[in-house]
Amino acid sequence: MKYKLNPSFENEFKDFLLHMQKYFRDNKNSIHKARNELKIISYKEIQTVVKSFKIPNFFRRIFYTCFRDSKAKKSYDNSIKVGNFAPEPIGYIEFYRQGLLAESYFVAKKFDYDFTIREPLLDKNFPKREKILKAFARFSLQLHNAGIFHNDYSPGNILIKQEAENYIFKIVDVNRMDFCSLNENKRAKSFAKLWASNADLQIIAQEYMQHHKVKEDFVQKVIEYSVQNKRRKNFKKRLKGKEIDW
Repeated sequence: MKYKLNPSFENEFKDFLLHMQKYFRDNKNSIHKARNELKIISYKEIQTVVKSFKIPNFFRRIFYTCFRDSKAKKSYDNSIKVGNFAPEPIGYIEFYRQGLLAESYFVAKKFDYDFTIREPLLDKNFPKREKILKAFARFSLQLHNAGIFHNDYSPGNILIKQEAENYIFKIVDVNRMDFCSLNENKRAKSFAKLWASNADLQIIAQEYMQHHKVKEDFVQKVIEYSVQNKRRKNFKKRLKGKEIDW
């Protein structure tokens, strides 16, 4: 096995991490199960979110063992890099069989969010909707100015907690990130996977422009990247005979 613990949790969580297969198997509090699975597991009165990554096929097991970091390790390393933009990471662990990567887990401290950005994007009557979208634009600008580009900046990966009149944002599913200086096109492209309406993208992009100098066509760029992403995704759905969604 290979593992790493955040020094802040090293004394408390080593046993938890080393026996993660049993803790995960015995816990029934699953909050998401698809290709990967997420469970909320309480340990020493601290609530954690544990992500279990699907065991790769044989060739990918070789690839992740020999040539590339596992998704669990990337999730941990990237969470450390982004700092307060993501829930606090506790650690990751990889288990091997016959010398190749098998099970892998990433553990973070649970962030008690109230909703994701999906709810205000979908519900036109969501309370203080426009205020939230503008706050989201400013949060995105903070990410970009820190040189952070989330490759899956989609609604379910943006958590929001309301505190009085303010909103705290956190990003999750951070194993695919770029750390670089973002040009204007990259900043506009960041919003493409929100699957938001053009009107909502306009609110977000205009607020962004209030706090960062970009060209006048920035709003149009944001909308164009979104339309391109929707067309690409809907094309794939048509090929599979699925209902398309705008």
